[in-house]
Amino acid sequence: MKIKRTERGWAGHFCCADECLFRRNTLLEYGDIHIVVSTIGAMMDEDEFVEIGRGRYYETMAFHAKHIEDKYWDADVKRQVYFNSNWNLPKIDDDNIVNDMHEIVVNEIIDGLENGNDYSPT
Repeated sequence: MKIKRTERGWAGHFCCADECLFRRNTLLEYGDIHIVVSTIGAMMDEDEFVEIGRGRYYETMAFHAKHIEDKYWDADVKRQVYFNSNWNLPKIDDDNIVNDMHEIVVNEIIDGLENGNDYSPT
């Protein structure tokens, strides 16, 4: 079975994502498993960057997805998927560094799926 990967044009999590300059959302589909990997950051308040959480300006999170209105899959933020890779950056950085962080998480989850991890809560 092959993993289907879809890059999407909206933030996958964070209530203030509309204030973030960096938003990335990747849907991974593997059989009946649907997982959203979301990276947000570089949040602006007036003319300055502000932390999105304690000590971080970017974060990557992953969630199982739920089907919305029979149209698309979106993050179910009540069903977080845990991973081992770095998930945050403590300073404003080059978008390439942030993209790399996102890709590392996506690849970790793909590897896990291919090796039988369904990312069920433990």
